[in-house]
Amino acid sequence: MVGVAYDCLLNPQGAVRSTFENALSKVSDPAAFDGKDWGAIDLFRKFLYDDGGLSQVPVLNPSSIARLKSNTLVRFRGMIQDMLGNELYVGMYKDGETWRTNKFGDFFQFPMATGSSPDMRVWERRLLYCVPVPGQNSWIEYSSESLLNPSSISSSPQREKRHREDDTAMADIDMQVTNEEVQASTSNKKMREDGIASNSSNLGDTPTADIGSATSVLPYFDRNSLPCLVKIYDSPESDLKLNDVFEFIGVLTFDPEFSVDKNVDNDFLGYLGDDDTQTQMPPTKVPRLHCLIHKKLSNQDFISGSPTLELKSHLVKEIRETLLRHLTTILGNDGVHARVDSTAVGKLSLNLTCFNKETLSIYGHRLNLALKNLLPFTHCVLLTVDYLNKIPLAPKKNYQTNRLASGILQLAEGSHLTIDETQLQEGRLNPIGLENARVLQSLLEQQKVEYDFTYYKMDMPADIQLLVLSEGKSNILPADLVLPFRPLSVDAAQEVEIEVLQSWRWYLATMRLLSHSITQEMQKVVEDDLVAARQADRSLGSLDFSRFLTMGRLVALSFGETTLTLEHWQMAKELERLRKERL
Repeated sequence: MVGVAYDCLLNPQGAVRSTFENALSKVSDPAAFDGKDWGAIDLFRKFLYDDGGLSQVPVLNPSSIARLKSNTLVRFRGMIQDMLGNELYVGMYKDGETWRTNKFGDFFQFPMATGSSPDMRVWERRLLYCVPVPGQNSWIEYSSESLLNPSSISSSPQREKRHREDDTAMADIDMQVTNEEVQASTSNKKMREDGIASNSSNLGDTPTADIGSATSVLPYFDRNSLPCLVKIYDSPESDLKLNDVFEFIGVLTFDPEFSVDKNVDNDFLGYLGDDDTQTQMPPTKVPRLHCLIHKKLSNQDFISGSPTLELKSHLVKEIRETLLRHLTTILGNDGVHARVDSTAVGKLSLNLTCFNKETLSIYGHRLNLALKNLLPFTHCVLLTVDYLNKIPLAPKKNYQTNRLASGILQLAEGSHLTIDETQLQEGRLNPIGLENARVLQSLLEQQKVEYDFTYYKMDMPADIQLLVLSEGKSNILPADLVLPFRPLSVDAAQEVEIEVLQSWRWYLATMRLLSHSITQEMQKVVEDDLVAARQADRSLGSLDFSRFLTMGRLVALSFGETTLTLEHWQMAKELERLRKERL
């Protein structure tokens, strides 16, 4: 049993050492612990999930980092922006006749002989460079702040508490738009004091010109952005992938006044200043998290305070209807667009046309703010010729720093991307612009983003909802659905009760996760309708049929149904008929 001295929250490394000593007493060969857990993970799982300790673990974010104590248990939610390979470290060593462990830590707790020795075991851990999820909206940050635990917070008078937004702002549909920030695998490894590296397998926000460049790999440490170097132990590589969003729970090590111990034997520890990870991601700027437990997150995990609702048809239908009325009001009582847009929760891109300067300033602004309030991760891109020619949209490997420089399109699963083409004028695209246009088309058509590794390119799967706003039909971005926008009136902006807003968030996050199928009976109905449609219009092809099926599936899912019914198929066909009437 772990005593008070080895508190899992305030002294997690003590708890790890306690389980190590207990397990060591039961084995004859310490090599049995190579690449394995000896019971430490089970101890923390019990503390977090069985004993209710999870709610006590503070969240690591820009406003809490200055107040959190190093070597305490924290949790960090973020996207894997870069995978830095594996790092070797001394995981176990002898202190006299006693074996000690350095697992889940950066520094040795006890004296250790330097140089290669049979009295030490060298183990391996993975390095992940993680960033806050790109496009994360402020209401998520607000809910995370409430999880801070005072017992793990330092009380230094020199550190100031970040001012949080007022809760009422979440219900204000016309709240101020904040600037979105873009967050910026190595096999070259060197020995260092906390590890030895080894080879291992104007509607929207317009980023500045250096976004995605080689100099933006490491975002500046400020109040809006906090990267984290996560160290993973004893976990299969297939469990964690680039761009996945995870919650990592582990030991925080962060030293704003870090300095190299000059007494350390460089033959053993290597030259710290030559280590590229140490130089570009110093512990004074980028906190380390030694991960004990990790969990992959979906959009639903970010819906704090969402109602506990069962998937009962009448409840889902009621939430759907209130959300539909809300979107209809925002869009000037254009019911056709509201219905199409509300079903576009998946791989069905929408191009809303007939936007001019006046309608964009009213309805485009309203729609943008509504999406920010409803969805966890949203982006707006103002597309111009100059923007396409200067800003790299896809991530690119920088071999000088051996890092993956982020791009606008390195987004988490389930992100929503609005592209504003209303200011796109005639002009010449240079090679960068042509490449960016091609990357955008690939995203719309195939839900793939091509990452540039200089010597080769790799398609990375994406799951991004796309909305294009333009004056005429977009020539650069051929969306699945093109719909002219025809507002009927300008109603006053609505204020939405927070409970209603939370139910909408829950609804959108939950419906997109439902599985879906078509019965043989409905499959025959759909096939007959598609054959009849083809006979009536010979221009229809396989892409059109695929779009019809997607619309039918999304309409059914919007009612919480996991199988396509005749009623929902008829609704999808009616939406398509109304859409075509406007073209």
